[in-house]
Amino acid sequence: MEIIGREKEYAKLQAIHGSGKPELVVVKGRRRIGKTYLVNNTFRDNFTFKHTGISPVDMGENSDSKIAQQLDGFYLSLRRYGYKGKKPANWLDAFFLLEKLLESKDDGKRQVVFIDELPWLDTPKSGFISSFEQFWNNWGSTKENLMLIVCGSSNSWINDNLLNNYGGLYNRITQIIDLNPFTLRETKDFFDYKGIVISDYDVVQSYMIFGGIPFYLDQLDRSLSLAENVTELFFRQNSVLHNEFDHLFKSAFKNPEEIKKIVSALSKKRMGLTKKEITERTSISDGGTLSALLQSLMASNIIIKYVPFGKNKNENHYKLIDPFCLFYLYFVDKNDSLDKTFWQDNILSQSVISWRGFAFENVCFYHIEEIKDCLKIGGLATKTSGFCYGADEKGKGGQIDLLIIRNDNIVDMCELKFYGNKYTVSSNDVEKIKNRELKVLENLPKKYAVHHILITTHGVNKNAYSSYFQKIITIGDLL
Repeated sequence: MEIIGREKEYAKLQAIHGSGKPELVVVKGRRRIGKTYLVNNTFRDNFTFKHTGISPVDMGENSDSKIAQQLDGFYLSLRRYGYKGKKPANWLDAFFLLEKLLESKDDGKRQVVFIDELPWLDTPKSGFISSFEQFWNNWGSTKENLMLIVCGSSNSWINDNLLNNYGGLYNRITQIIDLNPFTLRETKDFFDYKGIVISDYDVVQSYMIFGGIPFYLDQLDRSLSLAENVTELFFRQNSVLHNEFDHLFKSAFKNPEEIKKIVSALSKKRMGLTKKEITERTSISDGGTLSALLQSLMASNIIIKYVPFGKNKNENHYKLIDPFCLFYLYFVDKNDSLDKTFWQDNILSQSVISWRGFAFENVCFYHIEEIKDCLKIGGLATKTSGFCYGADEKGKGGQIDLLIIRNDNIVDMCELKFYGNKYTVSSNDVEKIKNRELKVLENLPKKYAVHHILITTHGVNKNAYSSYFQKIITIGDLL
């Protein structure tokens, strides 16, 4: 089966396989990103041992019961690959049995061991991490033909226990593969591979909804339009993605309800919120707990931390950037009646048109590198931000969608317009842009100049005002 959009990661896994030394490989990325698919399709059935943890969503609350269930699952995997002894009593015992199984199969060739959803195995009071450390440090790291691959959807657990571990696993990870969502180009390639006939306009709309997450994109039916697919996937009883929002957080976070409160609060403010504002909206105290929750969300690339342009460097804001979460909270979460025709009935409504506006902003933030390439500044160091300013003495306030602040004394002030046809630049547009430029320059050293950039769907209609932009970027350029 062809691997779309993961060619570099596939090649890296193949190179690691041929390294001739012990390898402890971490494959990380959010739920549904394709970690398991990548590993399985790289090595097919050539695993010496493979195991997947049991989802905590399917388990009870009792700690002893959770340990027992995970150990039972591991025991069944051992048996599947040839072990014939008794059940392990604990994780130290379980990894010792794995050692013995691998030794019995050792013919000198590369042994590939894959433990999927590793964080799920680390239940409370289980001693899993210390046992895993013992297994790798005392045995695995001495086997030149062993390639141990681990992955999991809880990026915060991966970071805390593997990548930033200052105990027994300090500096023991040999390779890291970080899977990101597909880009627009990769999304289009995926649709082509699946035989889904779709316009560039709808490729971008699909990104606004599914965020370039392979599993979500794979659910689309090639016989349906994008609007019909959205209806089938979100607004039908027991549809594939109707409850995905809850599963996303239950499977990857220890405190899913508090996490969802934060995400919901951030979904209501396009420029993001400070810690203080998050506390006010969620009643989660601004202390270690909130910091840990925010760190978890950032590790999963669901939110970002940044300082908005014009703000003090200490005024960190947290902004929700995950397209799927934004779409779900904006439309699906509000649709309590599960109106089966909601999306198709409302695709021309003002609420959907407004959503497309800020969702397109998000798509552009995901593709800053591609935008920089279009501007021929790919090699320059830059900072990116939005800019929201209050009313002046004339009562005029406003927002700038995207600023790219370059180290060559230029600021690219980007207007983002998602339209079904070519955009017509008006005199009113030019006046607004001039006012915004003045606001930007007020917050920059005198050495800076502003360039005006328009990023839109299909370009512009030529008129007296269209030449005001130094550069016009279309979705065709990004694709």
